[in-house]
Amino acid sequence: MKKLRLVQLPVPPPAALAATGNVPLAAGCLAVSGRGLGADIEVVAPDVTDSLGDTQLADFVARDEPDFLGLSLYLWNCERSLLLAKEVKRRSPRTEVLIGGPEVSADNPFVLRQQGFDVAVSGEAEDTFAMLLQKLLANEDLRGLPGVAVRGPLGLSAFGPQPAASFELSKYPSPYLEDLVPVDRERSTYIETVRGCRSHCTFCFYPRSSSVLRTLDVPASARLVKALREKGAREVVFLDHTFNHRPEFDELLDALVKENAQKQLTFFAEVRAEGLTKEHARKLKQAGFDRLEIGLQSVNRGTLKRVKRGGSPEKVAEAAKMLHGEGIELLVDLIIGLPGDVPNDVLRGIDFLEANGLAQEAQVFPLSLLPGTAMRATALEDGVEFDPAPPYRVQRTATFSPEELRDTLAEAEARLGRRLDEWPRPHLCDGGLDGFQPQLPGPQHAAVWFSGHDLFQKRAQLLSSIDARLAIDPYATLDVVLAPADPFPLDLLEAIRAKLSQGRQSYASRALAHRGEDLQRRIAVVLRGDFDPDWVEAIREHAQAFREQPARAALRDAARLGDDQPGARIVGEVSPAVFDELGKLAGADFVCFADPALEAAWQRRILGFADAR
Repeated sequence: MKKLRLVQLPVPPPAALAATGNVPLAAGCLAVSGRGLGADIEVVAPDVTDSLGDTQLADFVARDEPDFLGLSLYLWNCERSLLLAKEVKRRSPRTEVLIGGPEVSADNPFVLRQQGFDVAVSGEAEDTFAMLLQKLLANEDLRGLPGVAVRGPLGLSAFGPQPAASFELSKYPSPYLEDLVPVDRERSTYIETVRGCRSHCTFCFYPRSSSVLRTLDVPASARLVKALREKGAREVVFLDHTFNHRPEFDELLDALVKENAQKQLTFFAEVRAEGLTKEHARKLKQAGFDRLEIGLQSVNRGTLKRVKRGGSPEKVAEAAKMLHGEGIELLVDLIIGLPGDVPNDVLRGIDFLEANGLAQEAQVFPLSLLPGTAMRATALEDGVEFDPAPPYRVQRTATFSPEELRDTLAEAEARLGRRLDEWPRPHLCDGGLDGFQPQLPGPQHAAVWFSGHDLFQKRAQLLSSIDARLAIDPYATLDVVLAPADPFPLDLLEAIRAKLSQGRQSYASRALAHRGEDLQRRIAVVLRGDFDPDWVEAIREHAQAFREQPARAALRDAARLGDDQPGARIVGEVSPAVFDELGKLAGADFVCFADPALEAAWQRRILGFADAR
């Protein structure tokens, strides 16, 4: 029997011990659609994809030379996935590689010009995948299949005509219930009870599939939630595009109230303000929704109309008040750079959030032009320039210069009093790799330590070691940790940064490029002992710096950590009382722990990274 292996790679987490949230639902849905067709189908478990570096992962996936490898491509994993495809083919030349997912689209040359895959599938793929797999198993010609492009001697063919997504959601059972995707209490459990979206927001991917809603009816949805609860699920996330706009919304809420009477589950979904009532808010809370996401996007009504979002800020404020009244927390989205907006519109949006008690719940982020969206198709006429590589960040619009985009984000952060994106948190726990030893394949997040005297004199060996690390695991998250016994010239940091910049670029390396930061490859300096304060201050201008010290010493200067003092790497025992006091007084990003259990607890309890390992 021919072997098909399906892989979905995770979003790079904000810290080494933070959960990735990787649930291979798309891979599981494909596996369900391919069952009974004569192939042995395996969905690679998220515990594997989350923990292994690139070399070890390629070895794992290529074991026993599978006939087919399927990869689900998203903006956060497409480059690593395509490297995996090439590495698997190098180890197993006969393996045919299939790619699909939101990144696979006729308007995304970034992916389509890549090598290493044989077949590309666009759009909702369950029905298409079943047809494709049948033909692959029968060794038949794939050309002309709907939504499929095939690599031939002259390159990749055009996609076959995109089929209408019309199959009933009840046609394919949940991959959780088919034991293809594990229900893990340490991860959210993702489900879809609706596909299609009646909104037509031009910046959103969802309208590409269909404006006709296909629903899993209320009894079937309730049975699914019940089964997941019995399998040990803890949080269920509804991926329905607009949860409260589905047919029989009230009936579904009633069913969820009944199925979750003992409050064993919490629920999360994205809603729109339009149509929400006080009764909906009451039922949502009663059902177990402790948090919801709601889109503001802009306070400029002309912009909302132009991007076909519709709605009004006033409706968002009204809905937020109702939901807050029931004790439901919110994530409120505001986008920087929408066509039609000017910088002052974004700042008026911040004022609106503050005036309505939503400032601490705001998610403010720059616009990205995703493949398959209507806005990407009209970018030229709208005067929008964007990075052609993930995350496809907008660089300029007709009303935002590059400087204004950066300055507006900075001003939004200043007004909200917090950073609005992930801090590249170094992994400073004990047990890192010794940089002066030969480099071997390692984990997905590696910390390589260089300790001792005269690190600058050892720079050739140090840089060679980094080269080896980048070659072995090019897409792994890498912390280069310097623990000097004596000061070194700052030129060493610049040499390391230059070396790291030569690594393969990805979503993670570009996500914070506007800040001059790299989420994928970072430098940290651990200070052991006393160093000249002027040298320490100079180091802090070029890299993250942490002074190694006991918890009580860090507590004495807790409020100054990361301000006029380096951060603290806590060594030794830490009492619960001191831990809690540090959490209250110190900037959370400027405290790290040598002990992995304490670091995981800090990430979970203080930083709020759910389910830190």
